[in-house]
Amino acid sequence: MDFLRFVIKRLLYTIMLLIGVATCVFILSKMVPGDGVSAYLSPRSLANEEIVEAFKVRWGLDKPLIVQYGLYMKNLLLGDLGVSIRTSNPVVQELITKFPATIELATMSILLATFFGVIFGIISATKRNSLADQSLRAVSVTGVSIPSFWFAILVLYVFYYKLGWAVGTGRLSIGITPPTKITGLYVLDGLLTGNYEAMLDSLAHLILPSIVLASFTMGLITRTARASLLETLSTDYIRTAKAKGLPRAPLMYRHAMGNAAIPVLTVIGVGFGNLLGGMVLVETIFAWPGIGQLAYQSVKGLDFPMIIGVSILIAANYAIINILIDILYGVIDPRVRYNK
Repeated sequence: MDFLRFVIKRLLYTIMLLIGVATCVFILSKMVPGDGVSAYLSPRSLANEEIVEAFKVRWGLDKPLIVQYGLYMKNLLLGDLGVSIRTSNPVVQELITKFPATIELATMSILLATFFGVIFGIISATKRNSLADQSLRAVSVTGVSIPSFWFAILVLYVFYYKLGWAVGTGRLSIGITPPTKITGLYVLDGLLTGNYEAMLDSLAHLILPSIVLASFTMGLITRTARASLLETLSTDYIRTAKAKGLPRAPLMYRHAMGNAAIPVLTVIGVGFGNLLGGMVLVETIFAWPGIGQLAYQSVKGLDFPMIIGVSILIAANYAIINILIDILYGVIDPRVRYNK
């Protein structure tokens, strides 16, 4: 019962958060210099008042802000984010089309970051102040410090252009037929439909951008896992277990890792939220048709409905990930349920 109450409270907080974010996004979109009229009408059309008024009526720009806000919140609750000024397609349709590419790239990146980050963190903590520890700490600092856009250009130049070990940009090579759409994830759809050529090719295209995006989060996970494990290993109950002769492996994986997991989960959740938000520069460099590119194009063209849609989607990603992480906290450590 306490756990159910804990989950319900988190859901209510999430709903309030999303309403607040939606309101802030609407206000900020109206404060941006310029407007959709000047962005999408030619100078000749702007000189014609009838064309300008017709454009404002079509996109609801003629109504007072409070009325626009009321209609916006009403449509948002109904799942209607409006129509993109730039493409004339429903915003929801555009998001559904672009989001699977970002999910696929973000998932691969966070899996790589978590796998190597946790392993590096464990090695670094168990071999404190050794050469391995110093080397892995240097790797983690490099991963956190290196600019993602520079790293993206570097790996493309070295591994694609110079060495030819990896494929280039995009989700698929030229001449490869995309798999029949089921989930929108090319690797999974290729597996489900038996289109193994597309599956392997899309997997190859994921390697370089995933490594670039994973480097930053991997560095954070490594450092967090190391610090958390070192703190846990210095506690009284661990020292007591050591004194009783408990073998190193059970001591580490049954006792230390569980208590050290919560800070690592936090970093993983935040990292995954960042990746799902779309890494604009990396997606642009790798010509990856995801949310990052969509956000860039929308801001560049002052496509207010799409800007709002992308912002709401990113906020919803963070909110959903945060509530899942909170629930995992309660599963790992029951004390969390009673303290919050």
